[in-house]
Amino acid sequence: MTTPDKPPSQCKKPSGWMGRLMLWSMNRRHSALTDWGLQHVHINPRDIVLDVGCGGGRTVAKLAALASDGKVVGVDYAEASVEASRNENATWIERGRVEIRQASVSALPFPNDTFDLVTAVETHFWWPDLAHDVREVRRVLKPGGRLAVIAEFYDGGKHAKYADRLSNAIGIASLTIDQHRDMLAIADFADVQVTEDAARGWLCVLGTKPLGNSAVEGERPTHVA
Repeated sequence: MTTPDKPPSQCKKPSGWMGRLMLWSMNRRHSALTDWGLQHVHINPRDIVLDVGCGGGRTVAKLAALASDGKVVGVDYAEASVEASRNENATWIERGRVEIRQASVSALPFPNDTFDLVTAVETHFWWPDLAHDVREVRRVLKPGGRLAVIAEFYDGGKHAKYADRLSNAIGIASLTIDQHRDMLAIADFADVQVTEDAARGWLCVLGTKPLGNSAVEGERPTHVA
């Protein structure tokens, strides 16, 4: 599934002073949603975690606190987001616990089977090609590793009345709960679980890369220390 081709908005690709304001707002507005979603994910202290579409960096900081002896990498394709995430996580970066890189979900610069967990908070509906990009995420997960997609924007949820409007206006992909489940199942994730808090309009979708099922795509040369 490919999102409609629309010019980037400040939500999709923040830039300038408006982008900095948007990233600050995202950190604030998505914090409770992120806390709720991460409650459904088991994170070991030594886990190596990737946050795709790290935005303003608040999720990366939360993950670094949970993976207390591990490492968290955040990626975003927007230069403003990378700068904001680095500022938000300056202390973690100095300690060698966090790394922020500019990269696209469509071509993650990591070898196969690198991460124990990949998170995507309020971002997957911007991905250029969901089918390809979910498989790219699966490639960099270790066998037994998990993908967690956390969002409050989905078709059929509390905020669904905005779905068609935003989809047509700025190219955001609006998926039903079943489509979210299929999104992971089609990419060969196992044990796909969907949790919805209908009252708040929050969704958490989890999938596991099967054990003994290493990625078959060619490895990328860059590694995570």
